[in-house]
Amino acid sequence: MQGMTVDSLKQYDVVVWLNFSPGRNERKAFQEYMEQGGGWVGFHAAAYNDRNTQWPWYNEFLGCGPFYCNNWPPQPVLVECDTQEHPVTRSLVREFVAPASEFYQWNPSPRLNPDVEVLLSLSPKNYPLGIKDVVNFGDFPLVWTNKKFRMIYLNMGHGDEGFIDATQNLLFVNAFRWVVSRDPKGDPFKK
Repeated sequence: MQGMTVDSLKQYDVVVWLNFSPGRNERKAFQEYMEQGGGWVGFHAAAYNDRNTQWPWYNEFLGCGPFYCNNWPPQPVLVECDTQEHPVTRSLVREFVAPASEFYQWNPSPRLNPDVEVLLSLSPKNYPLGIKDVVNFGDFPLVWTNKKFRMIYLNMGHGDEGFIDATQNLLFVNAFRWVVSRDPKGDPFKK
């Protein structure tokens, strides 16, 4: 969505970013949209932020530190549900294998933020993970929400296999429905 403005964003109850992040001129509009109750579902590189991004609010929004490392090349991973009490994960199995993707790790981890609820994590049984870029250790949340905003981040989506797995697709549908259901104007699924 190039040319984002506060007015253009107001027409949407939820924005979905698939490997997208706004340019410097659009950041303020997105921040205002989210602070006024807008909804966001972000996939993979939509949350990429390193020390050169120079957007401190975005790290606050995501509830984590900057990008730390990743596995490479994309590969499937064992995923563990941190909670099955949340509407996004309630219908998921405790563990499943997510299709091949490049997974990002942040430092500090979003789990350390009291406003963040981590829903799914990469299982430590995957370590070492990667061939060229290898992740050997560390806390590795994959799906979380910052309770200060109507948002969810899903650390999947790199490559051609992102939407081929039934369990992961159920996760995506649940995530989208959950963000939509929290609309300040009311839950459209209850109308």
